[in-house]
Amino acid sequence: MGNFDKLHHICIVVHDIDKAQAYYDSIGIGPWEAYPPLAEYEELQVPSPDGFRAMQYRICNLPNIQLQLCQPSHDPSPQRIQLDTKGEGVFHIGFEVRDADAAETKAQTDGLSVLMRGRRENRTGFTYYDTADSGGVVLLTRSTPPAK
Repeated sequence: MGNFDKLHHICIVVHDIDKAQAYYDSIGIGPWEAYPPLAEYEELQVPSPDGFRAMQYRICNLPNIQLQLCQPSHDPSPQRIQLDTKGEGVFHIGFEVRDADAAETKAQTDGLSVLMRGRRENRTGFTYYDTADSGGVVLLTRSTPPAK
C-alpha cells in the first residue's frame, strides 16, 4: 500500500471557524466536533509550536471522508501564510497510513520534502509535505492512535 492510497480528510483554512461551521451546518454538513488538543504531540517540527497549538480545528466525520476546518492563530504557520496570501480554501489533503515514520521515509525517498511533522508518544502522528507549488495543495500522511 502506498502513502497516498487511503484518503482520510480534506482541511479547509478559514478566517472565522464559527461562521464557517454555521454555514456548513445550514446546508446539512455536520455534526462538527472540536479536534482533541494539539498538546498531545510531544515531538513537533513546525515554524511555531505555540502557534500550532493555538490553531483551532473542527472535524466532521462523513460516511466516506472527514472534513476539517482550521482557524490558524496569528503566529507563523503555513496555514496562516496561505490564509493571508491566498485566502480561505483547501490547505491540505490527508491520507491515512499504518506507520507515520515509515510513510515519511518513503515520501522522502520518493523526493518529497517535509514541511511540518508531529508525533505522539506512541509514534502515531502526521507529516505535511511541501507539495503545494508542484501539486497545487499540501499533502499529508497521518497515522491514528489505535482505538482504546
